[in-house]
Amino acid sequence: MQFTGKRYQDYSSFIKSTFGKRVQKISLDIGFSCPNRDGTKGHGGCTYCNNNTFNPDYCEPTKSINEQLQEGICFFSKKYKTQKYLAYFQAYTNTYADFESLKKMYNEALNVKGVIGLVIGTRPDCISNEIIDYLSFLSKKHFISLEFGVESTNEKTLKNVNRCHTFEETKTTFELCKDKGFYLGAHLIIGLPGETKKELLNHAVEISKLPIDTLKLHHLQIVKNSVMAVQYKRNSEKFKLFSSEDYIEFITNFIGFLRPDIVIERFISETPKDLLIAPNWGGLKNFEIVAKIDKKLIEKNTWQGKFYKNKL
Repeated sequence: MQFTGKRYQDYSSFIKSTFGKRVQKISLDIGFSCPNRDGTKGHGGCTYCNNNTFNPDYCEPTKSINEQLQEGICFFSKKYKTQKYLAYFQAYTNTYADFESLKKMYNEALNVKGVIGLVIGTRPDCISNEIIDYLSFLSKKHFISLEFGVESTNEKTLKNVNRCHTFEETKTTFELCKDKGFYLGAHLIIGLPGETKKELLNHAVEISKLPIDTLKLHHLQIVKNSVMAVQYKRNSEKFKLFSSEDYIEFITNFIGFLRPDIVIERFISETPKDLLIAPNWGGLKNFEIVAKIDKKLIEKNTWQGKFYKNKL
């Protein structure tokens, strides 16, 4: 493992080494649904979910892909004069449509000047060989990253949060997608109800067995207009939410068990104040948490992969 100035593989260094320049993601909301919202697999969605927690102002499904990208480019170009962009299909399940519609949307994004690739967020149970083959085709000329919401490696947890897919399905999907020419990412939520610290650390072990390139982590947050908000109000003692100090302590242990080559894209997500119910971290920003994690890793003399054991 080659350190990048940090004690883990950080996303900024990955982008720089991949492109040699600054590249900015622009989030898109195309109005996709989800199979456990529309009744295909379930109703009500995942219990923690409210997609408004991560959609920028320019993301409105009433706007075209071109419009959303142009507004995003206008916004970011004021800060950075020369850069390229990745179209980030973010909200809900961005492979959950018929194949021809998906092709049209992906190509519309790639035809916008300055856009050099796609990042597509989806679920492990919403992918097909047809989509995989097409993304493989696109990856010959463009940067393509396919990110799956894994959320937990614990089957009981996935059932409890109404995820409507299993971890076994996740493993099967990653096997289908590996070695296809595009990057693979995973999302994990740290601290879902009922999971012990031992089980949380085991997520690092299990996720490291998957052929992933990037990993997004974030602590469980209770947000308004989610099923979990109602559950929390009724029975808050069932939720063991992290304080910022406890989370930093835990994450610096967690990454020690993580495969050394996995790029860690994020450690937390910031929910807008008007939507966040708990936990209250006093307004700490992402960069402040990262700085504290960096400092704690040095204090503990630990690093990504310190405790990783390749059992293959």
